Amino acid sequence: METAFLILAALLTVAHFATCLIVMLRLGSVPPPVTHRPLITLLRPVCGVDQFDEATLASSFQIDWPDYEVIFCAARADDPAVALVRRLIARNPHVPARLLVGEDRISGNPKLNNLAKGWRVATGARIVMADANLMLPPDYFARLVAVEDAATGLVTSPPVGTVPDGFWGEVEVAFLNGNQARLQLAADELGQGFAQGKTLIWQRDVLERAGGLAALGRTLAEDVAATKVVRGSGLKVRLARVPFAQPIGRRDLAAVWARQLRWSKVRRDGFPALFMLEPLNGALVPVLLAGVALGPAGGLGVAILHYGAELALCHRAGWPVGRWTLPAMVMRDLMVPLLWVATFARRGFEWRGNALSPVRTATVPE
Repeated sequence: METAFLILAALLTVAHFATCLIVMLRLGSVPPPVTHRPLITLLRPVCGVDQFDEATLASSFQIDWPDYEVIFCAARADDPAVALVRRLIARNPHVPARLLVGEDRISGNPKLNNLAKGWRVATGARIVMADANLMLPPDYFARLVAVEDAATGLVTSPPVGTVPDGFWGEVEVAFLNGNQARLQLAADELGQGFAQGKTLIWQRDVLERAGGLAALGRTLAEDVAATKVVRGSGLKVRLARVPFAQPIGRRDLAAVWARQLRWSKVRRDGFPALFMLEPLNGALVPVLLAGVALGPAGGLGVAILHYGAELALCHRAGWPVGRWTLPAMVMRDLMVPLLWVATFARRGFEWRGNALSPVRTATVPE
């Protein structure tokens, strides 16, 4: 039994090392050149105003691209974000931009219902859906378009958490960066890219042939549906070589738990077979197995190897690393099995007063 524990611990540790190495090599590679610059429509749904929204929404006007338009979408005229968006549009007359207000009930997904009006009037050959809390760099479109090829149906990217404030902000960053972004980027390198709703750049005709935006409301989250739509069309989901920043700021335990539990429920609904393996994600299981097989020194050795590789990845990638990074990673890995168990208590959840469930097919907004 101890031998079996040791073998499993070694396999999990090697797999972790492999994903860290794959992503480090990816981030160190020369980015592909941009060979075409199509007209792009940028859709940004807004709902409320968070700490960094003025900066992240303002980044919509600072993209280095010859021809693009920006369409902000709000469900209600009294949403606090409406006044902010109008100010930003007035300050940036050099970029064609407008605000659309209203909601089309095309699905049980409130984010898609908000975006539907923007999709309908978009003029771009490519349509980008980018969440309001994502910081868009000047080369945002270039990094997305550069990875397109004949087999690509959708380009996407996970967010990378930046500017965490306090311990729980660091824990949120640990979930986003060394765990989720690492796994998504490694999967793309292995030809198994999957969508992340933070950023989606569509070739419009690909989604239209599959039923349009309403087709993305068939699962609990639009990114899960997007992955299935693209793969069902015989195409691939590709990821930008380098992900984009999402400022995190201050969080508390309740906020981190609620957000990660929502995403856990999305993964259970969208990819149930993979979800069953999630307790193996992180250092906890290999450390415990090595501890049983080799004693405390063995468990400590595996922990050093595991977290050392992840810290090296974060440092190489330029992702936030500070005094709370390692404790936050440990806390994240302690939370993973608890979140997995809690996911089975109830399939749906509530977000900003909306009851969302697999039957109603809704998304997980930030």
